[in-house]
Order: sequence, then structure tokens, then C-alpha cells
Amino acid sequence: MKKTISPKLTFSLAMAIFGTLGIFTRMIPLQSGEIALYRAILASFVLILVLSLRKGKRKIAIKGKTLLYLFLSGSAMGFNWIFLFEAYNYTSITAATLSYYFAPTIVLLLSPVLLKETMTKRKVLSFIISTVGLVMVIINGNLGGGKNDLFGVAMGLIAAALYATVILINKKTEGCEGIERTLLQFIAAIIVLTPYVALTGGFNLFSLPSSGWFALLTLGIFHTGITYAMYFSSLIHLKGSEISILSYIDPLTAMVVSIFILSEPTTVLQIIGGVLILGGTLFSQEK
Repeated sequence: MKKTISPKLTFSLAMAIFGTLGIFTRMIPLQSGEIALYRAILASFVLILVLSLRKGKRKIAIKGKTLLYLFLSGSAMGFNWIFLFEAYNYTSITAATLSYYFAPTIVLLLSPVLLKETMTKRKVLSFIISTVGLVMVIINGNLGGGKNDLFGVAMGLIAAALYATVILINKKTEGCEGIERTLLQFIAAIIVLTPYVALTGGFNLFSLPSSGWFALLTLGIFHTGITYAMYFSSLIHLKGSEISILSYIDPLTAMVVSIFILSEPTTVLQIIGGVLILGGTLFSQEK
């Protein structure tokens, strides 16, 4: 009994923590690229520590094109964070999160072309449902009282496309366990984001106030390093259907944070659209 309950609780807690990401990101007065870079650096140190403490240590085995795939997916992950953080800045956390959760639908659409997977009627209907939900969120006028809601949703959709890229590329990686793969992707993100930050806003870490330091350390160490370790350690013990259902704790938590903690306006139409986006993704899972 313990083996079946503990992974579910761990995975659920990880999803709930991911859902509070936006509130901490907004507390850091740095450009999104710089926040993403420091997030990757802090999380890498945590995962290195986790791997060093694990029993049965083994070397990371990388074969063929796997290293290239990990570098590409890590680069996409880094810029995925940038656009997600920008979405948080321009619209409500609810609208940003719902647009970001269009990523599985993008994967669904591209899988027949890139992964040679069969597009079933169930998957087609799922794509239509999710797309209708996204349109309902977008046409909702004042989406969340942000400074530029439509731009924020656009940033969320770009982040979703980049996350879909990470998912699709990861399907081609072999020889690495979850935590090991993620560590290599974080390192790739650091390699790519460092020159990007240097060429854009520069490095302003030491200008942070104490509240900004607290939020950044929480984001990098807790929300990313520790939570990713929780996520992957529980993932291997769960069924695909369990993972799909429990993953919705993330957007639901984000909506609670948006409405009840940040008091961001959310309409009935937007909520219905969100239900369609998430429900369409859940419906796509083959029984």
C-alpha cells in the first residue's frame, strides 16, 4: 500500500508546487532571460547533489545523437521558461497557465508527422475540443486584467510550442534516466542562456532586493531542483493514466493562486475554455 500511495502523494505535491511558480516569478525584478538562467544554475546544483547521494551510482550513458538531442531540448527548455515568465508578466496567471497547457495538444498535432504515430478519431476530437477552449480564452476580451493580455497569451502559446518541442525531442533520447536527462538539459540551457543574457539585459543579480533573492532561491532550489527530483522519482511508479490526471493539479493550483491569492479577475467563459483545454488533453489518452 505504501508503494502505491507515496508516489501519488509525491507527484501531486510536485504538481501543486509547479502551480505556484507564477507568484514567485513576479517577485523577481529581473528580465525573464536572466531569471531562467539563474533557475537553471540553481536547479543544476540541486540535481548534482541528488545524484551524488543516490545509491547505486552509475555513469551517465550517452549514445549516438542523444547528446545533440539533449542539447536541443535543453535549449528549448531555457527559452520556454523565458516566454512563460513573460506570459506571467503580461496577463493573469490563469490565462498564462491555460495557454501554456496547450502544449499537449501541439504534441498531439505533430506526433503523426514527427513520430509517425497514428492520428485516431479520438485524438482529432481531442484537438478540436482543446482548440475551441483556447479560442474561448483568447476571445474573452479582458482576459485577466493584465497590462497586455493578448500579448501574454501569445507568450504562453510560444512557451507551449517550445515545451512541446522538449517533449518531442525527449522521445528520441535514450540511455539517460529522468533526473540525469533533466540535469543535462539544464546544463544545455545554461550554455545557451548565458550569451543570450549577456547580449540582452546583462547580469543584474546583485541589484536584487532581499525579497527578490528569496523568490529567486525558492524558484531555483525548491520549485525547480527539488521539485523536479520529486517529479521524476515518483514518475516511474505511476501509470500513464495516473500521471495524466494528477498533472492537472498544476493548472488548477495556478487558477486558485490567481483568483484567491492575487485577486486576478477570471470570467466564467475563461474557466469553461480552460476546462475544454484540459479536458481535451485528458480525452486524448487512449484507454
